[in-house]
Amino acid sequence: MTDEYLRRLGVEREPPSADALRRLHRAHVERVPYETVWIHTGKRYTCSTADALQRIATTTRGGYCFHLNGAFSELLRELGYDVVRHVGGVHGADGPSEEAMSNHLVLTVHGLASDDNPAGDWYVDVGLGDAMHDPLPLRAGTYAQPPFTITLEETPGGVGDWRLIHDPNGTFPGMAWRSAPADMSEFEATNVKLSTEPDSGFVKILSLQRRTADQVDIIRGAVLSRKGPGAYERTLESKEDLAAALHDVFGFDLDEFAEGDLDALWERVHAAHVVWLESQT
Repeated sequence: MTDEYLRRLGVEREPPSADALRRLHRAHVERVPYETVWIHTGKRYTCSTADALQRIATTTRGGYCFHLNGAFSELLRELGYDVVRHVGGVHGADGPSEEAMSNHLVLTVHGLASDDNPAGDWYVDVGLGDAMHDPLPLRAGTYAQPPFTITLEETPGGVGDWRLIHDPNGTFPGMAWRSAPADMSEFEATNVKLSTEPDSGFVKILSLQRRTADQVDIIRGAVLSRKGPGAYERTLESKEDLAAALHDVFGFDLDEFAEGDLDALWERVHAAHVVWLESQT
């Protein structure tokens, strides 16, 4: 399955190195969307990394952090990288909280020294939607990730041992994580909650994000937007608009949808959008 995965990313197999890790990371966020279409078409994804790897390698689908980082960690291990999984928590404006921990899967990669990172430890995250285009040195500092600037802080004694502070124009304030290794079983209960409970934001609102070197494409509900050069925002007015965005912007093969799924998806998205519009009046 590794060769199929690499073909989807459009990269060649090569020995582990900092530069090769960058190429893999960039290709992943550019070609494999952060997406919750599966939730809104009645599918259920577990935290199985084997299932996520096969799905990403053989279809045009993605997932959210448990699936994207889970599959990517398996790919990296198969290619010979020293990769570790960690419990993380995306948080709101009030800052990190223990309650949020386990809503995000974080990766670190070790033993890849480079001129800009002699220690060889890297923070890797293809599952944060709009945040990361490149892996970052696991070192406190502020880093340009156009169109954003993000900061890493070491936070001993806090909630988690590290914290990412996102750009004010990003889709979330930040994310904290623990240095201890984690098992995928630690995320399963949270995955069920996030993907099935009616009050979950993922269940309420369709979400897709795709990163490029200096842009982010986003669908939130029935609104398609771009951040960065060529920024725009427009409302999707029909099933055809939604299908075109899924195909043209996020790379979905529409033939992968079962009969009736696109109709049901649009009905759900449109209904949520009407409710949102009414709440604004």
